Amino acid sequence: MTDNVRLAVAGVGNNTSALAQGINLYRRTGSRVGLNRPLIDGIGVGDVDFVAAFAVSDAKVGRDLHEAILIPPNNYPRLDGELPPAGVTVRRGLTDATGIDAVAAAVKDAEVLLYSAPSGHPGIARAYAEAALRAGVAFINSTADPVARDPELLARFEAAGLPLLGDDLASQFGTSALHPALLRLLADRGLTLVSSYQVNLGGTEDFRNLVERPETKKRSKLNALGADDRVQVAPLGYLSQLGSRKVAHINIEARGWAGSTVSVDLKLEADDPAGGAGVNIDLIRFAAGALRSGRGGFLPEAVTLLKSPPGTAT
Repeated sequence: MTDNVRLAVAGVGNNTSALAQGINLYRRTGSRVGLNRPLIDGIGVGDVDFVAAFAVSDAKVGRDLHEAILIPPNNYPRLDGELPPAGVTVRRGLTDATGIDAVAAAVKDAEVLLYSAPSGHPGIARAYAEAALRAGVAFINSTADPVARDPELLARFEAAGLPLLGDDLASQFGTSALHPALLRLLADRGLTLVSSYQVNLGGTEDFRNLVERPETKKRSKLNALGADDRVQVAPLGYLSQLGSRKVAHINIEARGWAGSTVSVDLKLEADDPAGGAGVNIDLIRFAAGALRSGRGGFLPEAVTLLKSPPGTAT
């Protein structure tokens, strides 16, 4: 029998809510709905235990994790079924590079530290990565801030035998998966791309934050689409009435045989935090499995789950 993964999480927002509630649901029901990999290295989606959590919100600090994930402005819906206490009290998180040693001490019993705070704070992302290094813990950066793309930091994790996965999640089924697939299909069928764009709207606090700090997220989305100046990404838009839903529009204009026109307009609507949790659960198990087998650094099997893995632009 494989031991459960011991997980610490920095950030108690919607993505953590979707992850924690989903782990509880799959553990309770044994369902396989919506799963790409029911088992990774013998680890099931319910075989993850939270052992530490960090947040900066006064409303969440000091609460049990399963209580804190339901506190506004989190708006991921409460899933059906009982959500028992997690038995983990949310600690005060980092707001700058001080306090790294305290975080390292708090996560020393974890195997994996998941950084799931809002994008746009690269110094804090790196501080948590440094804490993971000092604690001997694998690190996952789910944000667009460059961490795994830093060659020096990646080399230190590899030398320490610790997995480092990032940067930025490619949602379980979002524009970063769908748009490139459509463009590849276009090329495979011999059509010539004229232009393409995508527009993303959402109602979570992460979307609100990214409207104010769009630089790293836009770069990450372009990384997922490849280097082609005919493909553009509009600035993200925040609409509170969408709640945890994300609405995306994709347009493709192309030319076929003898210059005939082809036009694609597509609308995608999905729950944004759920899309993140569906990827995080695999990254967590990849990282834990690699840690247990002594594999450090970046893991090639994680490439398709990320928008900006090592080697892409910062």
